Amino acid sequence: MKLEKKHAFVLLGIAAWNVITYIRFIKALIDTEDRPTGYYVAHTILIIVNLLIAALLGTWGVRAYKAANASQKSTV
Repeated sequence: MKLEKKHAFVLLGIAAWNVITYIRFIKALIDTEDRPTGYYVAHTILIIVNLLIAALLGTWGVRAYKAANASQKSTV
């Protein structure tokens, strides 16, 4: 499957959305009081995994964008 610029923008958009929402989630988690330790551990793992997914999708988005540009330049 050949990725186009629109696919790159979707991947980058999803990555940005994950980062923005999970930064907000981190702030809410910091403001939370009187929870068991397991609550913080589970949510911290969730945040880390989702930020790693965002990094992966962002990387794929950048690569797809560069590949689409290279492909477009070679056909011109």
